[in-house]
Amino acid sequence: MKKLSLKSLDLKGKKVLMRVDFNVPLDKSGHVTDDTRILSSLPSIRYVLEQGASLILMSHLGRPEGKKDSTLSLKPCAERLSKLLGRKVIMASDCIGKDVTDLTKKLKAGDVVLLENLRFHPGEEDPENHPEFVKALSELGNCYVNDAFSSAHRNHASTAAICKWFDGVSAEGFLLSKEVCVLKDLLQNPSRPFHCIIGGAKISTKIGAIKALLGKIDKLYIGGAMAYTFLKALGKNVGNSVVEEKHLSLALELLKDAEKRKITVVLPSDLVVVKDILDPSQSKICKVETGVPEGWEGVDIGPETITLFSKNIAEAKTILWNGPLGVYEVPEFALGTCSIAKAIAKNREATSVVGGGDSIASIHASGVQDQITHLSTGGGAMLEFLEFGTLPGVEALTDVF
Repeated sequence: MKKLSLKSLDLKGKKVLMRVDFNVPLDKSGHVTDDTRILSSLPSIRYVLEQGASLILMSHLGRPEGKKDSTLSLKPCAERLSKLLGRKVIMASDCIGKDVTDLTKKLKAGDVVLLENLRFHPGEEDPENHPEFVKALSELGNCYVNDAFSSAHRNHASTAAICKWFDGVSAEGFLLSKEVCVLKDLLQNPSRPFHCIIGGAKISTKIGAIKALLGKIDKLYIGGAMAYTFLKALGKNVGNSVVEEKHLSLALELLKDAEKRKITVVLPSDLVVVKDILDPSQSKICKVETGVPEGWEGVDIGPETITLFSKNIAEAKTILWNGPLGVYEVPEFALGTCSIAKAIAKNREATSVVGGGDSIASIHASGVQDQITHLSTGGGAMLEFLEFGTLPGVEALTDVF
């Protein structure tokens, strides 16, 4: 079902309540170190202001678990947004309450307010048991816009439950709309061959998406820690590598399903292994067929696998990538992930879609962001959309018939 668009709203003189995702990394001094998500919502923010409306932004940051935490204040985001917009962004003391209500009532056209971290209240993550929180948020604006794709898979107060208070005026922002359109096209009309690269730590968090994708892709690459579960399921010795023991049979089922569908599954043929992840200097290369020695663990794909993956990626016409291929946060073990980022970028004939924090970070670290067709702002949201074809935050918006 098509959803109401931001451009369909009559905004002049209105107070627009917009959900954004400013869940960005901060350094020890509280400064924003990566403003990608803030930049991504600028088109929607600027459009609302250009239409003569005032804007009330809301977001979460981190996991404060329903309690106020000064280290997770959105104030640094307000300061960064103010610089990007070239106008003052008012930082609210909270996201609900009399002070916030009084503040929003005084807003004039062109004014921008950023509410304090939504997750300082338990009602954000548990709207069913805190309906008063949802209602209080809804009373701040005349219409609602969701531009937080990366949070749209959460059935939270500000992403889904709030829409019932904005009957007929719950719209998707430009970022959310773009993300949904890209992923729908990927699922419905991909150029072939369609290759999918899945990495990260756990098969359990990506099993649904993998199952759904098996009916659509031509080749599947598996890397990261989840590869060791597949390798062990095939009888390979993986030493002390991270393995989800209870999902070994599931890994085998997936491989058998792929074989039935004549989908090629590309697993690592060699690995970078270490005895102690805190001592990267003692790493070595290990062949998968030989097995990982006891006491050692895999931390990255090896040079042979990088070559294998890169050669295959060059043949793709559509590429989807989610999840790092090694312990990316340790520079010595980031080579595999960054090499695949460059391999994807090098294939200029392919449509490439990349999602997931570490995958996106590797794209930027490799300096190839301009050579990727679409960088998704949401890793988990992207996977859930690929699995179900929609998200709670999208479904809750106003339908357009």
